[in-house]
Amino acid sequence: MQNMKLREYIDKLRVDGYRVANSANEDPTLIDRFGAAVDTWREDYPYDELMGQEEYDEEKYRLQVELLKFQYWSQDVGAKHVIVFEGRDAAGKGGTIKRFTEHLNPRAARVVALNKPNDRERGEWYFQRYVRQLPTAGEIVMFDRSWYNRAGVERVMGFCTDEEHATFMRQAPAFERMLVESGTTVTKLWFSVTRAEQRTRFAIRQIDPVRRWKLSPMDLESLDRWDDYTRAKEEMFAGTDKRRAEWFSIKSNDKKRGRINAMRHFLHRFDYEGKDTDVVYAPDPKIVKRARTYAGD
Repeated sequence: MQNMKLREYIDKLRVDGYRVANSANEDPTLIDRFGAAVDTWREDYPYDELMGQEEYDEEKYRLQVELLKFQYWSQDVGAKHVIVFEGRDAAGKGGTIKRFTEHLNPRAARVVALNKPNDRERGEWYFQRYVRQLPTAGEIVMFDRSWYNRAGVERVMGFCTDEEHATFMRQAPAFERMLVESGTTVTKLWFSVTRAEQRTRFAIRQIDPVRRWKLSPMDLESLDRWDDYTRAKEEMFAGTDKRRAEWFSIKSNDKKRGRINAMRHFLHRFDYEGKDTDVVYAPDPKIVKRARTYAGD
């Protein structure tokens, strides 16, 4: 059903007079033309133009230099950092993580993207397998999805009981408070994308052979569960956006602006040695907002 709906959606999107079809043998330039011509990114977006490539490359480079300074400082002082990347499917989490890690020393920065729990893990305390992944002194750990699976996909898809979800909602703030009190910083980022733009990105993944692996059955299932995910997200923000571990929402219809502002927001939180305030300052308030005060996607 979801595949059929996605094919129908692709079929409605016309680019330069061509129909975008579900085929690996398309004109190889079609994907780029498709992405450029579909204006779904404009939906509820505060800017009329996408961030240009030249500006993006310059800003990204300068922020990546600052991330390296931050990493060196963290190693020197023994700081521990957790960054949680969550959000709608196809909202740009993976691409942002890639830009965060692109020039960092992998010995002191790693990405955690856990598969579904195995039989042993299902018998453990829910947070236990995440505890095993927490950083040591001088390390940055980025969770590509996290313990908040329970508040999102598990909640919506019925993979946990109501009691398990309620227990999670009580324990998550306490768990994060213990992390902060033990000297680990916790940064929680929610990447938002509008419904039409999400469908466009799914369509591009469907027709591009090298991106098709990103389109999972769970992604397709989410097409019919947009409102359910919205309710789950709002419930999650209401219960877990706390002073010591705040949620911040990143408007990511423009992926480039989303990535730049995510990096800037993270770095802006810290006073590290050699910080260049001409590069690191408060993120764009049109793009980054405190999650519990934001009613977007």
